[in-house]
Amino acid sequence: MAELPDELIKLERTAEEERAKLAGLTGGEYDAQLRRWREASDAVQAAITAHAEATGAGPHEVGQAVQKAVRGSQEDPAVE
Repeated sequence: MAELPDELIKLERTAEEERAKLAGLTGGEYDAQLRRWREASDAVQAAITAHAEATGAGPHEVGQAVQKAVRGSQEDPAVE
């Protein structure tokens, strides 16, 4: 796979950070954070789809490469 744009990596990191913030929340705080995570995840998916279309790569392939680049380079932000 060709090199991934920095923007894709940044978006995935943001989504992972928003996911990690769900830990320990309940009720309305959980619901609000869940919305933030979903919005971040939707932004990642839209960017992955756009990049795949622009490069002719498969969206699944691009998505896995982005996840590997982010998750392979850092520990899970939900685990402290």
